[in-house]
Amino acid sequence: MKKCIYVVEDNPSIREMIEFLLTEELYEVKTCAGTKDFWIQMQQNIPDMVILDIMLGDGNGLDICNQLKHSAKTYNIPVMMMSANNHLNEVKSKCDAEDFINKPFDLNDFASRVEKYVSN
Repeated sequence: MKKCIYVVEDNPSIREMIEFLLTEELYEVKTCAGTKDFWIQMQQNIPDMVILDIMLGDGNGLDICNQLKHSAKTYNIPVMMMSANNHLNEVKSKCDAEDFINKPFDLNDFASRVEKYVSN
């Protein structure tokens, strides 16, 4: 059975590129343009991994991460935060995500990081 990954990214070009890449890697991918879409998807299915942009049009990826990590139902879902902001140490202190990646990122590096978390 395919592993399911949710991608929360408000930039359509980046969202589509990540969806294409992960689909090519044989993952089931659900994309969300913002926090509202994400929480609707979470009511339907619990993913194997969540990839979150930090700055979203209708909220903040850090808030989503913290909600996931403080819920008994979702705390064990691996979370990767993405940001064009280079203040990663500051971001790391604000949430308990498993990984952080700067945009723009190397596609091979991105794919190998995802594989590391969903292959467990």
